[in-house]
Formats: sequence, C-alpha cells, structure tokens
Amino acid sequence: MQQQLFDAAYSAFIQDTNLPRSIYEIEGADKCAIEVNSFSKSAGFTGVRLGWTVVPKTLVVDRAEPGKVNSLWNRRQTTFFNGASNIPQEGGLVVLTEQGQRECQAIIDYYLENARIIRTGLLDLGITSFGGENAPYIWMKTPYGMKSWDFFDKLLEETHVVGTPGVGFGPSGEGHFRLSAFGHRENIEAAVDSIRKNLRL
Repeated sequence: MQQQLFDAAYSAFIQDTNLPRSIYEIEGADKCAIEVNSFSKSAGFTGVRLGWTVVPKTLVVDRAEPGKVNSLWNRRQTTFFNGASNIPQEGGLVVLTEQGQRECQAIIDYYLENARIIRTGLLDLGITSFGGENAPYIWMKTPYGMKSWDFFDKLLEETHVVGTPGVGFGPSGEGHFRLSAFGHRENIEAAVDSIRKNLRL
C-alpha cells in the first residue's frame, strides 16, 4: 500500500457534495494517508500560520506497527515545536464559531464568484479552461500550444494581466497557465475585460 500526504488547505472551496473534502472520506485512507490542513485559505490566515495535521493511529508504514507514526509525530511536535502563539489560536477559535463559519463561507463564495467571472471570460474567448468551480484557481490551455512562459509574456504585454506559468508546477504543467480568483472584484473584472479586449488570439 502506497502512503499519501494529502494537502486539504483548499477543501472549503469544494462545493460539489459528491466530491470528498477529506481524504478520510475514502475507504482505507486511514491506513495509508496523512492529511494536512490550515485556516490559510478558508479563513484568510495566510502568513498567520495556524493549521493541523491528522496522523491516524491506524496508519501503517513499512516495518512499523499501527500507531507508531502517530507516536513519532506527537514526539516530534512536542519536542521541536512550542505550538501556535495565543493570537492565531484566539483567531482560530473565532473562526470555529457559527458566525465565524458564516463569514468564512461568505469569503469563499466571493472568491468562487471571481473564479466564475474569470472562467466565463476565458470560455467566451474559446480558451479551454478548467477549475474555478471547486477551487479558487482557473487553469487554461495556452493557445496554439505556446510554452507557458511565452504565454506569460504575451498576456502581460498585451493585457497587463499577470498569472502563473504552468511549468512552474513541474513538467506536466507546460502548455498550461493558472489564473487566481484571490483579488478584489473590480480588479478581477478589469483583468477579464482587458483579456477579452486585448489578447490577440
């Protein structure tokens, strides 16, 4: 069985109830997976650094009995880490209240609407695009099979919009480009408008 490390930082953006928000919704994951999550994306805690790691006691790794990894993780954390300071902890407690959850959902909804605006703008131009429905990022295929860094230059020069070349995420990202929905609505609308009017396809 192959062990997995699952990053669930964007799980709050998943709106489709048929999709899992946690790897532990998948049968058997508690025997092979560690899940890492935080308030960075769901509550705007980026830079504040308040998160958690789930290491199941049922996790099995090569030459170690169940519970060993959990025990080693606990020892490592309590030996090398004093824990989050009081300020982010207090903020985290507020996030977990009913009002905090409502406000976080409102922020998520805001960014998902930004994503819809971006995705719609790209699709209207005939650009193949993915994402933006259960995540705050929209991935697009670069036109004419352009290299992602070449498209970065083209987008910047023609539209004054900045995104992330897909190759920055590894060789499989070549030929793709990522746009982010994290921003003020007026900036998102201005960027999409500029792409519609100025990107030469």
